[in-house]
Amino acid sequence: MSEPAITKRQALDNLAQLAILIAAAALIGVVFVQGWQVIARYVLNDSPGWTEPVALLLLNIAMSFGAAAGVHRNSHFGFPLLLDAMPPILHRLCVALRCLLIACIGAALAFWGMQLFLDGLDIHMAGTPLPQSAVYLPLAIGGVLMAMFALAQLSAPAPLAADNGAQ
Repeated sequence: MSEPAITKRQALDNLAQLAILIAAAALIGVVFVQGWQVIARYVLNDSPGWTEPVALLLLNIAMSFGAAAGVHRNSHFGFPLLLDAMPPILHRLCVALRCLLIACIGAALAFWGMQLFLDGLDIHMAGTPLPQSAVYLPLAIGGVLMAMFALAQLSAPAPLAADNGAQ
């Protein structure tokens, strides 16, 4: 019997990498949109109305997907010196609580972000045909990713520094 083609960990790694690529593309998009805004306003003297809402949407995409990837890679804000000084059982408890807290925050972002998205679908953004609430969809997707990545860490927490030959 053969192993599955891709493990759960590999799938999450690939998903986090995709989130980083989407966030990077959104940031590049912001550069082009804002660059066009400056050229149109100061060179052509004809400022387009679509650049501000599109830039806001792209920034929300970059922030939400980048934050989710940060959860997956454990590169978010933390107190590693405090954790490393704790006894192993307390360390594991704090890591589990951290994962649960991040999962709850991600779930709240997902739920309320989707609520806000659905509530504003009928209203169009000024200057674009997009719904005004489009800026909340990345928040909802990023929240789902954050919760998913945090729960995956909860089910398979990283080993303690003492367990893997601490540096």
